[in-house]
Amino acid sequence: MDWESIVSVLMLRVSLLFTGLVEETAIVSQIERSGESCDITLSAERVVDGAKLGDSVSVNGCCLTIVGMSENQLTFQAGTETLSKTNLGGFEIGSVVNLERALRAGDRLGGHYVSGHIDGIGRVAARNDEGEWAEFRFAVSRELTSQMASKGSIAVDGVSLTLVDVMDEEFSVALIPHTLQVTTLGRLQVGDTVNIETDILAKYVQQQLERAQPK
Repeated sequence: MDWESIVSVLMLRVSLLFTGLVEETAIVSQIERSGESCDITLSAERVVDGAKLGDSVSVNGCCLTIVGMSENQLTFQAGTETLSKTNLGGFEIGSVVNLERALRAGDRLGGHYVSGHIDGIGRVAARNDEGEWAEFRFAVSRELTSQMASKGSIAVDGVSLTLVDVMDEEFSVALIPHTLQVTTLGRLQVGDTVNIETDILAKYVQQQLERAQPK
């Protein structure tokens, strides 16, 4: 598959994608567990406006479906897979999360294409604050770093960021004051876990290269 074909596939899926530009942070107001799944209710403001049952919303980078709502509340269901392979399983009452509504056809793309399907969990390995800026280093698996490149894109808890350095099992990003203030990333400390989604284009490229390898 050539680059034009890859981009065409992404454009066909545009209504199911996000951009990694957080619209607001919301607070977990209720958690109801039922067996190995749970209902998570968030108190929000901006994302509630115009929302409908069945809409897709990125919650810390994880695509979830609205199953209940009221004036300023949104309820989502998370199953075993989601709870075990994302940081949603660690939510508590009062936890703060990033929210973004799905990209609509014709919307301006300010970040990068984000699917809302988490590839793995990362952990804050280091944080270095320099004035109003902050540089973070995250520990991840080699499987994830194989889909990263310096100056490429990465989604951390649903936030579109630019990679600075990529190592075997770590990567770093530099966060501007605005990102630190309007997303949950400014709250992160060493040891905290985050949801990681690598760039969709990187996945396609890796897949095509693997298929091209002689067997």
